[in-house]
Amino acid sequence: MESLFSAWKTSRMAYLRFFENYSLEQLNYIPKGFSNNLIWNIGHIIATQHKLIYIGSEAKGHIPDEIFNRYQSGTRPTVPVSQQEADLLKSLLIEQIEPTIRDFNNKKFVSYQERTTGTGFHLTSIYDAFEWNNFHEGLHLGYMMSIRKFIG
Repeated sequence: MESLFSAWKTSRMAYLRFFENYSLEQLNYIPKGFSNNLIWNIGHIIATQHKLIYIGSEAKGHIPDEIFNRYQSGTRPTVPVSQQEADLLKSLLIEQIEPTIRDFNNKKFVSYQERTTGTGFHLTSIYDAFEWNNFHEGLHLGYMMSIRKFIG
């Protein structure tokens, strides 16, 4: 699990750099041909981690319901994200890590609701969920790398 957690931390640091390198306007920009933007992808990986780990284990998580509802699968950006919300997403990127690892180490995730993801991966355990989460975050980092090519 240490290698999974290490990869997750590295992924989150890569996401954090988008806040350092792009303005709020750039984070909100949806390039032609895309259905979302940089900031939506950041919110989405936060919401998906919550769904995969906490909801999948029927455990209480660490993100506000409104963030989960706004960025879960099937959503798209409808209005620009405010600076206040961007700041919250930036903090959640990092603040999710240690409580989640602590919850894992404290055996908070005692059961897991098997499910198949929208892309066909079957998850049977919390271990599968952590592995899929890392894969999912890698996918969205790739999307963001494509989006940033269209931001001036």
